[in-house]
Amino acid sequence: MAVSNDRLLEAARRTIAHVKADTVPLAETIAKVPAEHYLDHDRWLSELRSLFHRFPLVFGFSCEFVERFSYRSTEVMGVPVLVSRAADDTLRAFVNVCSHRGARVVAEGAGTTRRFTCPYHAWSYDNSGQLVGILDHDQFGEVDMDCNGLTELPVLERAGLVFVGLNHEGTPDLERYLCGYEEMLEHLGLADCYLTGQQTVDGPNWKIAYDGYLDFYHLPILHRESFGADLCNKAIYDAWGPHQRVSAPDSSALRLDQSPESQWSIGALTSGIWTIFPHVSIASFHVAGPNGEGGGRMYMVSQLFPGETPDTSTTTQTFLTTFEPTEEIRPFIEAQQRFLLKVVRDEDYATGFLLQRGLKSGAKDFVMFGRNEAGGQRFHAWVDRLVDTESESEVLALVDEATYEPQI
Repeated sequence: MAVSNDRLLEAARRTIAHVKADTVPLAETIAKVPAEHYLDHDRWLSELRSLFHRFPLVFGFSCEFVERFSYRSTEVMGVPVLVSRAADDTLRAFVNVCSHRGARVVAEGAGTTRRFTCPYHAWSYDNSGQLVGILDHDQFGEVDMDCNGLTELPVLERAGLVFVGLNHEGTPDLERYLCGYEEMLEHLGLADCYLTGQQTVDGPNWKIAYDGYLDFYHLPILHRESFGADLCNKAIYDAWGPHQRVSAPDSSALRLDQSPESQWSIGALTSGIWTIFPHVSIASFHVAGPNGEGGGRMYMVSQLFPGETPDTSTTTQTFLTTFEPTEEIRPFIEAQQRFLLKVVRDEDYATGFLLQRGLKSGAKDFVMFGRNEAGGQRFHAWVDRLVDTESESEVLALVDEATYEPQI
């Protein structure tokens, strides 16, 4: 943590210097992304295979699995996934498919149980995925109980986040894909947060939607009527392989400069947007109770998943608070959640759908990412690189070579 803390301090010093000098770091050139990369069906299928079925995805949060035998079941990218906290406190993930005839063992939802029983023929499994019961076993025939448990998926719990790999034959070492970024995410304190709400919003092509999470350029324009009129439209991008933090060189940095570094709050040092490739954005907001009292920091974790076609996506917004939500402050939390849903749905994604229609017209062969949009440039470069990389070993070599890249 010492190294990551030093990096937060270095980033704050750099931001202060940019604000004082009225400068911003820039990419070397303008980058062009072919319009067909947002539209082509075969390209989209390659992205699903090369990114979403290869990289660890954020499935959920540690605060959902506090108790032993707690579980959650849902479908992710067409794969039925079951995650459970076993008796030894280990978190395990499985393909939620019965070894008998392929039925879904656990209905979608969450709860606490010591045993999962298939609703089709009552075969049962414990929290470690072991097959422990076969209905009328003596009549069914000999089955090797040790070799017919639930199919295990790679799972990783770090920084209050639960990552799952959808490829059961993929590397179990999901941490390699994070490129050391998990040490930075620890500073957000998500592991100690409270889950306060979830909501979903339908969106356009997943890359159109994701581009917006890396883009501060649009904030005072698109969001001028809702919250962004006075926001800085400049951004600094720090990268850990394909994962990026986006921070603004705005006047708030100067408030840090008015006090000793030892007094700089972790909230100020971790401001901005923290993105996790290929599908997550973490943003923070301040929520206060009646008369502006109580409350504190609330995170919106946006998990973006491609839809059934290249033109669609679905985003789950999960809200976590660093403070225990009381009955007095809960209405203010819910109001903020409704506001953020409206902003994303009616401003960001509504614009994304129009952008998608514009690209479908064929009027433009490519879209541009300016020198001030280095984050979008890096994102698309990584997508291209990974789509063109066939084997998982080659991908692992790429992420193993990735280092921290501060934008200075």
